[in-house]
Amino acid sequence: MKSIKILICIFAVSAIGFAFTYDSSNPLDKNDWPRKRSTLVGNNIGDQAPELAVKNPDGKLIKLSSLKGKYVLIDFWASWCGPCRRENPNVVAAYAKYKEAKFKKAKGFEIYSVSLDKNMDAWKQAIGKDRLTWNNHVCDFGGWQSKAAKAYGVRSIPASFLIDPDGIIIAKNLRGQGLHIELDKYVAKL
Repeated sequence: MKSIKILICIFAVSAIGFAFTYDSSNPLDKNDWPRKRSTLVGNNIGDQAPELAVKNPDGKLIKLSSLKGKYVLIDFWASWCGPCRRENPNVVAAYAKYKEAKFKKAKGFEIYSVSLDKNMDAWKQAIGKDRLTWNNHVCDFGGWQSKAAKAYGVRSIPASFLIDPDGIIIAKNLRGQGLHIELDKYVAKL
């Protein structure tokens, strides 16, 4: 029993010592202590947004990374989703307000709409009827099995992720005025 306690103490001291070890042979910056963790790819705030490459209504592959340098709202929705369709006027208003806005550290604002539809005609009709005028509409017609939805852990819609110009997730599930309030933080003040 005594030897087990000694082993636990040695392990605990080693773990604590390892946690505070700093490798000065390869410093990121002389003021960078403790070392910052690498940005992980994931679906949480602070994570690098997972890359998406999905086809638009014309069959052209659109990569999320093609929008790098801009603030991007990744908007998961579907034509058959009542709450999504009720939120669409707010998303349209945000796009109209911010698409030409000057941002502090970005080239603009875009929306990357990911549909969980399984029917192309219903999807296209909803885009037109709801006046979703931006260019980045994509769908793989997998419904809830959509690869994009799986990559972002989407289990209900509407769902959204706001990413910064470097592709880092800075906010999630912004609806109504919350979307406008968040985007206003990044607009350059004249």
